[in-house]
Amino acid sequence: MKVAIIGAGVAGMTTAYELASQNHEVSVFDRRGSSAEEGSFANSGILSHYENAPWARAGMGWDIFSGAFKSYTATRLQKWRWHDLKWLRKCAANNNSDSFGEHFRQLIKLSQYSQACLQQLRQNLHLEYDQSNGHLVLLRDEEDEFSSEPVLEVLREVGSNFKILSEQEARLIEPALNPETPIHQAIYFPEDEAGNCRQFTLLLKGVCEGLGVNFHFNSTVQALQAGKKPQVILRDQSLSFDAVVVCAGLSSAALLKPLGIKLPQTTWQAYSISASVREPMDAPKSSVMDERYKVSISRLGQRVRISGAREIGDNTKHQEVSLSMLYKVLDDWFPGAARIQDSIQVWKGAYPVLSDSKPVLGTARVPGVWLNMAHGLNAWTQACGSARIVSRQISDRQNEIDVTGLGLDRYYKNS
Repeated sequence: MKVAIIGAGVAGMTTAYELASQNHEVSVFDRRGSSAEEGSFANSGILSHYENAPWARAGMGWDIFSGAFKSYTATRLQKWRWHDLKWLRKCAANNNSDSFGEHFRQLIKLSQYSQACLQQLRQNLHLEYDQSNGHLVLLRDEEDEFSSEPVLEVLREVGSNFKILSEQEARLIEPALNPETPIHQAIYFPEDEAGNCRQFTLLLKGVCEGLGVNFHFNSTVQALQAGKKPQVILRDQSLSFDAVVVCAGLSSAALLKPLGIKLPQTTWQAYSISASVREPMDAPKSSVMDERYKVSISRLGQRVRISGAREIGDNTKHQEVSLSMLYKVLDDWFPGAARIQDSIQVWKGAYPVLSDSKPVLGTARVPGVWLNMAHGLNAWTQACGSARIVSRQISDRQNEIDVTGLGLDRYYKNS
């Protein structure tokens, strides 16, 4: 089959690889000049079942609203816009324990599958990128412990491998943790990892080129036309394919709307600061997450990456209060870790997030169009598994895991 993929981030690149490996003729279109230039550029790099949990759970709505009156908060509304408030209202249905648990179990299954696919790719293709193993979640007090419990309850139920640690045990795993900042408790996930998502994506691009994938950068797709031979419409030409896969991040909504597909999504943005390691003994060995502020500190080779400070809204301008929170959390836990006075990279990425926190995988319910999108801030965790799921469906092959609840049909149950 002749297949077009719109989007060259980690979701698009893994999809291109899976399809090319199945001997399809693949073309990738992206509006940027290279791959991984948007949401995959400088994300946290953490692949974690814990951080893959649905954001919407009991009390989160109140946390967001009350955060407007705090100096530092995990998630902030940029403005009190009707669109975002209406979206938050839709999320209310996901705030009870039953729906949260159902969505989280589906996401765990996807992330476990995706992690296995990533390990297989890494081994088979000999991909070497900045990567470290293990993930430590730090709880500052009993309130943080209470906040983490709904997530841990589901992880226990599915048999996830983690340990509850004392302060002393946590400091043995990450000896550089600031002794002046007390730890109430910690949660350790030995099978989680951190990795450079952009580096991985660029390496996989090289593999895809070797498999004959054609890349069209600086090529903005203006529209899609569904049909037996779906059309990808560019500024100066229209190209026919046997199938089109939409992996275009925030741009996906505008392409799908004329096809009658409108999803309950809004824009989330997150920051990262990347800096060189100042002194290896003062830096984290792998990845650490502050439960209170949902800020992650990752070791990626000779760099430290601090990420988080989530904002709901589409304003791309950097907000000083959000950036200052990242510096605060770094100083709380690893004050001597990074050279933050020089050569730092400050980045802000935007992601589409659906009201149930899950991606949309599979058919778009119109001829010839397929979806691998709306992974939110978890695209790196979910990418390899999502790509294999969608590529197997296009090739009319049976899925290797149950994908119930991850398709577009969940929004069209009565049609």
